[in-house]
Amino acid sequence: MLLDHSTVRLGTASRALAEPPTTLRRPRLRRGGAAWAGRYSRALTAFEVVAAAVAAGTVLGAHPDASPTTSLFWASLGLVAVWPALLHATGAHAERVFGTGSDEYRAVGRAGFVLLAVAGFASYAADLDLSRALVVGAVPALTLGTLLGRFAARCTLRGLRAQGRCTKRVVVVGRGTAALELVDRLRREQFAGLEVVAACVTPDDRERVARTAGVPVAGLDDVLTLAGHLGADTIAVTSASETASQYLRSLSWQLEGTGIELLVAPGLVEVAGPRLHIRPFEGLPLLSVEQPRFEGWQRVVKGGLDRAVAALALVLLAPALLAIAVAVKVTSPGPVLYRQERVGVNGQAFTMLKFRSMVVDADRQVEALQAENISDGLLFKMRVDPRVTPVGRWLRRFSLDELPQLFNVLGGSMSLVGPRPPLPGEVARYDTSVSRRLLVKPGLTGLWQISGRSDLSWQESVRLDLRYVENWSLAMDALIMVKTVRAVVSRSGAY
Repeated sequence: MLLDHSTVRLGTASRALAEPPTTLRRPRLRRGGAAWAGRYSRALTAFEVVAAAVAAGTVLGAHPDASPTTSLFWASLGLVAVWPALLHATGAHAERVFGTGSDEYRAVGRAGFVLLAVAGFASYAADLDLSRALVVGAVPALTLGTLLGRFAARCTLRGLRAQGRCTKRVVVVGRGTAALELVDRLRREQFAGLEVVAACVTPDDRERVARTAGVPVAGLDDVLTLAGHLGADTIAVTSASETASQYLRSLSWQLEGTGIELLVAPGLVEVAGPRLHIRPFEGLPLLSVEQPRFEGWQRVVKGGLDRAVAALALVLLAPALLAIAVAVKVTSPGPVLYRQERVGVNGQAFTMLKFRSMVVDADRQVEALQAENISDGLLFKMRVDPRVTPVGRWLRRFSLDELPQLFNVLGGSMSLVGPRPPLPGEVARYDTSVSRRLLVKPGLTGLWQISGRSDLSWQESVRLDLRYVENWSLAMDALIMVKTVRAVVSRSGAY
C-alpha cells in the first residue's frame, strides 16, 4: 500500500537515498495552485497600468503644450504599456517571487533602473525633448509607487496564506529527522505559502514521521505517485548524505514536464542572504559560504547610527519618559529604574537599565515561584507573574519598560538591534554554539522581539539570535526596526 507504514523494498537508508525514484505514475500539472497566481498577477498588472497612467498624466499636466506631435506626449503614453511589460520581463510577475520580499522588490528595482537608463539614453542619443519631469521625476516616482504597491500586496498575500489560501501543496522528501525539521519550519512560517501534505522518507523513519507530522507518509521511491495522488505542486528535498546526489538528479528528471517545482534545503537554513553564492570551480558548481563579518565599515556605520538614533529618541521621548517615571514612583515604593547586570559583546558585563515593572524584592521571590516557571530553557517566565505591578503590567504590554535601554545604546554597551542581552547565569551554562551570541552587541530589539517575544521557546530564541549573528546586515537591522513597531502594537508575547 502506498500510505501504510510497512517497509519498502530498499534495504537500508543510505541505499534508499542513493537509488532513483521509481516512475509509477507521472503526475499531471496541478492547475488549482496556479489559478491564484494568475489572478494575483493580473491584479498587480492592473495596478501597474493605473500607476503608469497617473505618472503619464502628471507629466502631461505639467506640460500643457505637449501635443500628439511631440515626443514627450508619446513617451508619456508609452509608460502605460512599457512599464507593465518591463516588470514581466524582469521577472516581477514570476510566481516564485510573489510574497518573497527582497527578490520581488529587486525585480521591480531592475525594471525601474532599465526604464530610467533607456529613457535617459534615448533622450540624449535621439535628441528628444523628454523633459526632466519624465526622466528624473516620473520614472523614479513610478518605481517607488510600484514598490509600495507590492508591499501592500505582499501583506495581503501573507494574510491569505495564514488562512490557508494561495498556497502550494508540498511533499517533503528526505531522512526522518531532517524531514520533520523542515515540516515544522514550514508550518511555523505560514507566510511562505508552502502547505505540507505528505512526506517521503527512508524505511526506518516512516512510522516516526507519520506519527509526528500527522500527514501521509510513503517511501522514497513513491514520490511521484504520492504527488500525483494528492495533487501536490512542489517537492521539497532535505539535505542528506553524499549518496543523495544520484537520487536528486533522477528525481529532477522525473519531474520534467510535470509543472511540479523542486526545492532543495541545503542544510544551511540559518545561513542566508549575501553569504551564500554559487561559485563555478572548473565547471563544477559549488555553494560558497562566506564567513560572517563582525567588524568593518558597516559596523562603524551601525555604531554611529545607534548613538545618533538613541540620542534623538531620548530627546523626543523625554516627556513620555518623565511621565512613566512619575507613574512608577507614585504607584509602587522603590526606585524608578531597575538595574541588572547583563553580558554584552565578547562577554563583557554591563548594567542594563529598565523602568521597574516589578516589586522591589522580585529577584528574591524567584525560588518560591519556580514551580510556576513555563520556560523550557535557562530563563524564568510566567504568564501571570504576581511580582509585576499594575503599572508594570501596562509598561510590559507595550515594551515601554525597555525605553531606558536607550541610555545603554547611547553609552555603547548595547545596540538598537541585536541578540537578547543574557544574564550572567545563562552565559555560564552556554555551550560553544550558543556563545556565538556574544560576538555582537545585544540589542534593544531583535529577531526574538518580532517573532513572538516571551511566547518563544528557549531553543527558538537561541536559533533566532544565532541567525541574526550569522547573517547581520544594515538592511536586516532596518527591517527589524520596522517590524518591531508592529510587534509592539500587536502586544504578541508580551507578559
